[in-house]
Amino acid sequence: MALEIIMLAICAVILLIVLFFVLAYNSLVTMRNRIDNAWSQIDVQLKLRHDLIPNLVETVKGYTKHEKTVFENVTKARAEALGAQSVGEKAKAEGQLSQALKSIFAVAEAYPQLQASENFKMLQEELSGIEGKIAYARQFYNDSVMTYNTSIQTVPTNFMAGMFNFAARDFFKAGEEERENVQVKF
Repeated sequence: MALEIIMLAICAVILLIVLFFVLAYNSLVTMRNRIDNAWSQIDVQLKLRHDLIPNLVETVKGYTKHEKTVFENVTKARAEALGAQSVGEKAKAEGQLSQALKSIFAVAEAYPQLQASENFKMLQEELSGIEGKIAYARQFYNDSVMTYNTSIQTVPTNFMAGMFNFAARDFFKAGEEERENVQVKF
């Protein structure tokens, strides 16, 4: 009788350990997939922004003939953003693109006809909406990364993370250029 109770206790402990491992592993996989999904959502919004930029540049070009370097900077920043691969590269390139776009809007302020253009207003509003969605998607991504990184670094799930090579993910950080004020010189 005592042997049966001991065997049941051992089986119960083994079952609890197996259950813990299954739940911990599934939790880590879910968090990793949530990060991948969040990154995809950022990519979708960035693609929308990248598709909108040529229309914006062409609209502004029609009114501003003297601002060649501003357009070159936007075009160059867009190309770099499209070519970026890692989270860090993407964050840096998107920061440069954001700065370049801010300079377009700063230049546009000097042209009242451009400000009154319905096409420009529509593009500006659409870009503003996309920027808001990008900000939200970045926040969700970073929140997901924080939860995941915390899980793989804390006991007891860090044992599971180590056994199955769950690696920490990078946050999407604003670059130094995004923190600076835009300076436009005529």
